[in-house]
Amino acid sequence: MTSARDTLNRDILRLAVPALGALIAEPLFLIVDSALVGHLGVVPLAGLGIASAVLQTIVGLMVFLAYSTTPAVARRFGAGDSSRAVSVGIDGMWLALGLGAVLAVAGYLATPFLVTLFGAPAAVAEQAEIYLGISMWGLPAMLVVFAATGLLRGLQDTVTPLWIAGLGFGANALLNWLFIYGFGWGIAGSAFGTVVAQWGMVAAYVVVVGRLARRHEASIRPQRDGVRGSARSGGWLFLRTVSLRVALLATVGVATGLGTDELAGWQVAFTIFSTAAFALDALAIAAQALVGKGLGAEDPHTVRRVLGRTVAWGAWFGIVTGLIIGVLSGVIGLLFTGDAAIAALVQPALIVLAVAQPVCGVVFVLDGVLIGAGDAKYLAIVGVLNLVPFVPALVLIAVLHPTGAAGLAWLAVAFFGVYMLARLLTLGWRVRGSTWMTAGA
Repeated sequence: MTSARDTLNRDILRLAVPALGALIAEPLFLIVDSALVGHLGVVPLAGLGIASAVLQTIVGLMVFLAYSTTPAVARRFGAGDSSRAVSVGIDGMWLALGLGAVLAVAGYLATPFLVTLFGAPAAVAEQAEIYLGISMWGLPAMLVVFAATGLLRGLQDTVTPLWIAGLGFGANALLNWLFIYGFGWGIAGSAFGTVVAQWGMVAAYVVVVGRLARRHEASIRPQRDGVRGSARSGGWLFLRTVSLRVALLATVGVATGLGTDELAGWQVAFTIFSTAAFALDALAIAAQALVGKGLGAEDPHTVRRVLGRTVAWGAWFGIVTGLIIGVLSGVIGLLFTGDAAIAALVQPALIVLAVAQPVCGVVFVLDGVLIGAGDAKYLAIVGVLNLVPFVPALVLIAVLHPTGAAGLAWLAVAFFGVYMLARLLTLGWRVRGSTWMTAGA
């Protein structure tokens, strides 16, 4: 006989495993671009690096479109109102399209200015402008994909986004190769191929969502209240994301001041942190969907069970990833650079990261739980509060200016220790009570 615990575990895995696949597919777009452009030479690859930095910043700030759509849809779905659930998700897609159109035009016009901010040589700047200018026209597609993914997650479907992401990745690789080498378009071919693949993913989502709308008799026209609600919730999540970006950029700034080797070492450590975060983010996505559905169904008992189970899994996954990072800490630097000196430099920072992984796992899950509950305003406020202990820690490191392995280790303590612990405390304090569990559609 199947227990309630076993059923919940299956529900989490059913959502988290495909979500992990889709999350992994997203950075593969950039990896394919880098590999294909890299064969054109160092100058185009450097230009791609600048353009990618700008695009990733914009896209990172806009991820709230998925995070705001998922709980809104899940609540209606949990309440048994599938028609309204789909309509709310479609409103999110319309909002994404509007924001994307504005960003595309503004970004295209601002491309030369944005590239000059990096102070790159003229040849590199030219390649960056070509790639970035073309890629801006893919922004509306990327944002619509975010919102459509959030819609399907809210309906407890993470398999369809996985299929579309996989097909998009395959199309991106094929088109880039064709346009770069077959047509001889160079870096412009890479950008154009990615834009075409992104709009192809939108076409796939339009077909899927159109069928859902017909099945559930949902309106495909934008509803003023729905778009306004998505914008309001998304605005708070946008502010929460801004605080995260500030923390990341400030840390990179301090690492830059410590020295070139330290900056390279931090890039290695943060890349490992980001890679480990994929599995934990998949758990957070499952928590978003299940918490939103449970609150919509006015079932706080189930929501509490989801909270307890996903937090436990987040901690255990953190322990596992921490052990792996700790065991490999001596060779990770060699795998990235082949330089024994850099490997020795980064090892203490990687050990700090390994110790902090259980904390990171719980933080990501709690973040997902509160996003799923629609507690966006609280997340925005504490996002700023979390910087209060973190910024002085960074300032202290910058003033004392420790270098070498010790300097990098202290920087890791500041980010993986002070900052992540601040997030754990503010998120953990919130879920202790019941204020965040507002039930109903």
